[in-house]
Parts: sequence; structure tokens; C-alpha cells
Amino acid sequence: MPIYHKLGNFPQKRHTVFQSPEGKHYYEQLFGTEGFSGMASLSYHVHRPTQVKEILSSKDVSPKIAVEKNIKAMLLKGFEVKPEDDFIDSRKLLMVNSDVLIGLAAPRKSMKTYFYKNADADEMIFIHRGTGRLRTFLGTIPFEYGDYLIIPRGMIYQIEFDTEDNRLLFLESYSPLYTPKRYRNHFGQLLEHSPFCERDLKLPQDLETHDEKGDFIIKVKKEGMLHEIVYATHPFDVVGWDGYNFPYGFSIHNFEPITGRVHQPPPVHQTFETNSFVVCSFCPRLYDYHPQAVPAPYNHSNIDSDEVLYYVDGDFMSRNNIEQGHITLHPKGIPHGPAPGAMERSIGHKETQELAVMIDTFRPLQITEEAAGIDDGKYYKSWVE
Repeated sequence: MPIYHKLGNFPQKRHTVFQSPEGKHYYEQLFGTEGFSGMASLSYHVHRPTQVKEILSSKDVSPKIAVEKNIKAMLLKGFEVKPEDDFIDSRKLLMVNSDVLIGLAAPRKSMKTYFYKNADADEMIFIHRGTGRLRTFLGTIPFEYGDYLIIPRGMIYQIEFDTEDNRLLFLESYSPLYTPKRYRNHFGQLLEHSPFCERDLKLPQDLETHDEKGDFIIKVKKEGMLHEIVYATHPFDVVGWDGYNFPYGFSIHNFEPITGRVHQPPPVHQTFETNSFVVCSFCPRLYDYHPQAVPAPYNHSNIDSDEVLYYVDGDFMSRNNIEQGHITLHPKGIPHGPAPGAMERSIGHKETQELAVMIDTFRPLQITEEAAGIDDGKYYKSWVE
């Protein structure tokens, strides 16, 4: 994240002696990307963060592919994903390629008996239902309905939920997730025409420092495997840190829509980007104000990207029979547009209350067995008059 943040205590000069009031040495760790040239934070630990006591187990959690080369538009009934107690077990991968894994989760319970780390991918978790806290070794971020949580790869975390009714959209990206480059100046500051700014971000707070030895289980995802590793000290033992590489939150409700006299294309809704896909937020907004404007989107061909749309709330005017938690997939190579009657229905309307998250991938998505199990099976025919 191209913004500086700090918590706790640390020495004025990097890579110098830093001791506790009792004279014990703190242990410095660089939490960085791209070798030593990308975003990084320097953290200071009570204990060495390298003390692996045992590797208990390893299991394959790679997705099971049902359709490798998909051409069919699909509608997935996301709320048919069954709730499960465990956070990791609840995560169901639906669409994947070599750049990103996209899925849904309905976890009932908080993570209390173990910690989690994705060693391969940055994660984005969108909170559709639920409130709670994302706890990490760099601090805590409270979350609620509508929040995006951006978690850099390698971040050790736990999630605490306030209730058992939780619904999450998540993705795992093999490229870092950034705010769109066109929203930032060459220093990284978000510009005046950006639909959000640094004030809208939820940064880590309430740094936890646990001086504890024992057996602490961290489940690490790496190369499609989930490894259960025992560490000798509590992973949240940081006394202070500073830098640019840390988790943060952003509420979709703080996205300020860009509108115009005629229909604006999807890039005006862009919220995050990587080199292989983008994430957009469709939010309540005024419709186009040209007297002859057609608010519904025009038909368009997905020549370069697969389009995934997750419906959060409101009446999505371009589709028929859409409910909360539905996911549509429009594959590259097939034109799509408003459902029959939607264009005509939109004319004259002044605003929309729709809320949705869109993920456009630049490589085709494969369909998993989990996705095939919640597919309505007929969506691809829904444009036939």
C-alpha cells in the first residue's frame, strides 16, 4: 500500500540495537516484497520470528476443476454455499486461473485455535454479512458490512466474528493489489479526481504484543498445499513497526461514484488493480442526465477479459431475477448486455441503489466443482427473446 503507517515503538535508525526496558534485545524483521525493492515494513519482535518446532501435517487444497475451457455464461447462487464452522474449511473456490482464485465463504466461528498465512497470494476479503476484527501481527482492523479487507501475502492473521451469520467474497491474487495508478500522483498520493482518498482507508490499530512461549499453530498455504506448522512463540509479539506493507480496509460505501451525461463505462467504478485483473465497485448513484440518456449499459463484447459480478444489494437494473449473493460470469469471446426489457425499463430513471463487486480477469477462468454445484444451468440462454 503506497502510504506510510506506524504503530508502537521502534528505534530512530534502521538496523540498529533496540532493547526492552529490561535490557533484552528485540528482533528486527523485514516484511517486504519483490526481494528488497518493493513495499516493505520493518517490525520488531520480542522473540525471534523464525522458531519452527514442528511441521504437523500437509494436505492438498488445490481447486478441483469441473470445466477447464469455459464458454458458457453462468449464474451461481452464492448463498447456497453452506456455512461451516472453520474459517479455512468454509472457503470454497469457484473460479480460478493462473493469476487469481475467486471464491465464497460462510464461516460460523472465529479463528481461535490457530493462525493463518497465505504465503503465495495477496488476499481480498469483501464482507457481505458480518462484523468483527481482522487481527494481525501489525495490528487490528475492525470490519463490517461492505468492507474490503486487503491482506498482503505472508501476513499472519486471525479473524474474529461477532456472530455466526457471515458471508464473504474473497480472492487470492498472485500479483499485489494496488489502488489504480491513474488515481495517484508520482509520489503515490491519491489525486483529487480519485473516487476515494487516504482518509477513507481503515489502517491497522491496537497493536498486540504477546510475550508468550508454547505451541502456536500457524496454517500456511503455499503452492496449493496447506501446511500446519508449530511455532515456539506467539506470532503477535511485535512491539512496533513502520513502513508501507500492511493490511488495510476500505468500505464500498465510501466509494464516490463518477457519473456523466451519458452512460459511463465500467473503468469509472475501478477500485483495485493488478497486472492481471481489476476490481470495481458499483455503488448507489445518480443516473446519466442527458435528456435522451439510456441508463442501462450498452451491449459489449468481452474480447479481452472474463467478467465476474457479485451482487451485494439493491436492484441491479441491467439484469432480471437477480438476488443477493448471486454471481454472474460472462466469459471472454461472447457479447453480453442488459437482459431483455432492462434497457427499456431503465429509460427515464434518475438513480440506482445497486451495490455490486466486479472482477474482470485478463485470462480465462476455469470453473470448479464447487461452482458447478450452485450453477442455475440456464443463465446463458437468458438473452433469448
